[in-house]
Amino acid sequence: MAAQPMWLKSAIIIISTFILEDVATVLSAIAAHSGYISFFVALCSLWAGIALGDIGLYGLGNAAARWPYLQRFITLPKRKRTEGWFANHIIRIVVISRFIPGARLPLYTACGFFKAPFLTFALSVIFATSIWTTFLFFLSSHIGGWILGHMGEWRWLGLAGLIFCIIAVGRLIARHQTMS
Repeated sequence: MAAQPMWLKSAIIIISTFILEDVATVLSAIAAHSGYISFFVALCSLWAGIALGDIGLYGLGNAAARWPYLQRFITLPKRKRTEGWFANHIIRIVVISRFIPGARLPLYTACGFFKAPFLTFALSVIFATSIWTTFLFFLSSHIGGWILGHMGEWRWLGLAGLIFCIIAVGRLIARHQTMS
């Protein structure tokens, strides 16, 4: 990947955030730590990809409000006065859901469905993404760098374990939320 043009590396990171953003963040941090991509380009690509994905979820909810066929693909709360509630609490919804695994899909699509103010939503997404992604990026760079530097031949197993732990913890928290 080192010989690839910077725009291609950036595009790969952006697209990978649509699949598993935490894994994309960890792998991008490790790639930056290893010198395959600059920290600045990796982090900006992550911010762009994650924000675009979150805005896409809002758009999905907004489209489902117009086309009932799409409503079966999203989860919505069952309250009568929900539209006003989402509009009044949009910043809190975005910031809190950024830090709770599994919360963004239903909450961000609901924001779009109930027509929460888009500009407030988008600015909140950019703010929350910049905080959380930057934290996870530098934490992953630090831990990944330690794994690369200290585990020798076993470093790839250590990195796989790190990625597995991030996925497993996210799934465990999301599962616990749906059960409670």
